[in-house]
Amino acid sequence: QVQLAESGGGLVQAGGSLTLSCSASGTIPTMYAIGWHRQIPGKERELVAMMFNRGPTNYGDAVKGRFRLSRGNAENAVYLQMNSLQPEDTAVYVCHFLSVQSRAEYWGQGTQVTVSS
Repeated sequence: QVQLAESGGGLVQAGGSLTLSCSASGTIPTMYAIGWHRQIPGKERELVAMMFNRGPTNYGDAVKGRFRLSRGNAENAVYLQMNSLQPEDTAVYVCHFLSVQSRAEYWGQGTQVTVSS
C-alpha cells in the first residue's frame, strides 16, 4: 500500500503562482510514476504532470511551459510549481501514484486551486 500526503493549493489571482507538493510513503515499488491530475467541474480528469522515477516527466498540453514538476527534498516527493495561473486552471488537483510493474494506482484526496480573474 502507498499513502499520499498532499499540501498546497488555495486562492490566487490570475497571473499568480502556487506550489503543490505530494509525498508518497508505505511500500514504494522500484519503478513508479508520481504527479498530479486535475478535475475541472463538468470535465473529465486530466493529466497535469507525471514524473517517472527512472524516466521522463510528462505534462498535459494545457500546462506545458507554465507548470513544472520537480523532485522534492524528501524521497518519493514532488513539487508542482504552477506559474501564470489562469481562471481555467481552477480545479481540484489530485496527487497520483502509479506502480509501473503492478499497475496499481493510488490517488490523494485532492486540493482545491482557485484562480480569480
